Amino acid sequence: MNFQESNSFHRVADIGEIADPGKTLVDVDGEMIALFHVGGQFHAIDDVCTHDGGPLVDGELIDHKIACPRHGAKFDIRTGAALSMPAVRATRSHEVKIEDGGVWVRLRNESAPLGPAAHTIGTVPAAPSGASQNPLADTASTPTATPTSPTPDPISALPLSEDGIREMLKQVKDPELFVNIVDLGLIYGVTIAASAEATGRQHVSIDMTMTSPACPAGPQLIGDTKRVVGSHADVAAVEVRIVMDPPWTPDRMTEAARDQLGIF
Repeated sequence: MNFQESNSFHRVADIGEIADPGKTLVDVDGEMIALFHVGGQFHAIDDVCTHDGGPLVDGELIDHKIACPRHGAKFDIRTGAALSMPAVRATRSHEVKIEDGGVWVRLRNESAPLGPAAHTIGTVPAAPSGASQNPLADTASTPTATPTSPTPDPISALPLSEDGIREMLKQVKDPELFVNIVDLGLIYGVTIAASAEATGRQHVSIDMTMTSPACPAGPQLIGDTKRVVGSHADVAAVEVRIVMDPPWTPDRMTEAARDQLGIF
């Protein structure tokens, strides 16, 4: 296809080349852009799912929504907004114009903003009027409390059973979604066996998956899982086994996770 440029707009296709509804992948100044034709209008977004970097143009297009073919995250083709899990950040949208029988695209340079789900979770409440913005300054002036009896360890108080371990793991949260890994559906199985090295204590094996094979939060989630379960007085060792079959999908989330993320 011939490349033309006008006022930083790039001609990427003829109007009649793309069916309505339809989509195609185009090269705009060296960047791969997903171009859509829906309802007589053209729209362009980065061909990148912000969940795991997968391509979008091969996904299912329904009205103004494109679904990532890997894990089902949906994006608005008009704005790039992330509409469903597991994506929480928008992908970039770009300017489109029709001129001289062609479709022209101008790239936007700004970073993609957070998606709707991310705006509703993990929000830190504002400090009351007149309160110090430095939490250390507030605690420094607080009188020392009278010593009391030690607080029981809430982890060790839980039974060392599969249900008890799942309850412990609700303390481990995805750092992007702020939802615990149990409600996200990342725990596939828990096995408890007598430890060969420590008499009277247990070896815990946990089968865990990730929302994508290249999940950047993977090492943190594994480390937090070992730390939380390993803090139980009766646990000698924790083994975390990563399982990618069956692959994770949003259907594995609990209703509590869906409510927290605003997915209905």
